Amino acid sequence: MNETTLSKMKQIRLLGMHSAFRTAIETGKMDDLSTDQFVSMLVDAEWDDRQNRRITRSITNARFHYQASIEKIIYDQKRNMDKNSVLRLAQCEYITKGGSILITGSTGVGKSYLATALGYQACMEGHRVFYFNATRMFAQLKMAKADGSYLKLLAKLERQHLLIIDDFGLQPLDNQNRLSLLEIIDDRQNKGALIVTSQLPVNRWYDVIGEKTVADAILDRLILQAHRIELKGESMRRKRAKQLYFF
Repeated sequence: MNETTLSKMKQIRLLGMHSAFRTAIETGKMDDLSTDQFVSMLVDAEWDDRQNRRITRSITNARFHYQASIEKIIYDQKRNMDKNSVLRLAQCEYITKGGSILITGSTGVGKSYLATALGYQACMEGHRVFYFNATRMFAQLKMAKADGSYLKLLAKLERQHLLIIDDFGLQPLDNQNRLSLLEIIDDRQNKGALIVTSQLPVNRWYDVIGEKTVADAILDRLILQAHRIELKGESMRRKRAKQLYFF
């Protein structure tokens, strides 16, 4: 009977229950639990398994470049990184409010890591997240316009609860790119959150965007309800390289 039940659980994809039931049979745990406790254990196992698979799926769909976590962030006064502020952001209230986070600082100080860690946290909280390197995003938008899939790509980005644009401002935007950026940000007004990282301070983004009217429209929307984090200090990559060298 147990093998039949296990088989049925697997067929209807109750994978958490299947694993917990099999473990209980093999360890004799069934004898130590009441019926209510046993049913509760199976339901909890199924719940946890589905939650874990959902989180894994969300992280895969986000297309992060690497793993990052809030717990592994190095908080240091020299980096201008306030732990309480980061932990508040990790609660993801800015996402439900459609806010934005603007992270600036010189190369290697941890902008991308912080953005990715917040993205991972958002996935764990059940939000849809998509990560884009700015240069690749604009290239993909241009290709989408050329092959007729532009509106489909915009719709995909609009469906994300959180969009991360990493390394913004490495090169000035041409007219097509600045209008595409305006469309993306306009679509997210009060509906989705945004994290933007850049080596340039925010007051220099006008020069990168170009054309004043469009720059005003983009930055007005970005800066409204924005949390701004300006990282400082030594390059974390250079610091790790020194540690490895001297070790």
